[in-house]
Amino acid sequence: MTQYKYTVIFEPAEEGGYIVHVPALNGIATQGETLEEAKKMGIDLIKGYLETLIELGLPIPDDDFEAEPNELNLEKLVVAL
Repeated sequence: MTQYKYTVIFEPAEEGGYIVHVPALNGIATQGETLEEAKKMGIDLIKGYLETLIELGLPIPDDDFEAEPNELNLEKLVVAL
């Protein structure tokens, strides 16, 4: 089983909850009502995206997103495939 780690950005949503962006994966996004739910949704999103790339025989992108730690609400999420 291979582990992949990607930087995600948690952005508070105007209507409540959080929007989760994954810059290294073409900016895919999801959302959750709480930060914990947003993290789970982010993991599911990354896993589904990577599984699709693998099924299509496409390369898995590296996480090359760089930002100052205090600039954004960042966290690394890990998925195993």
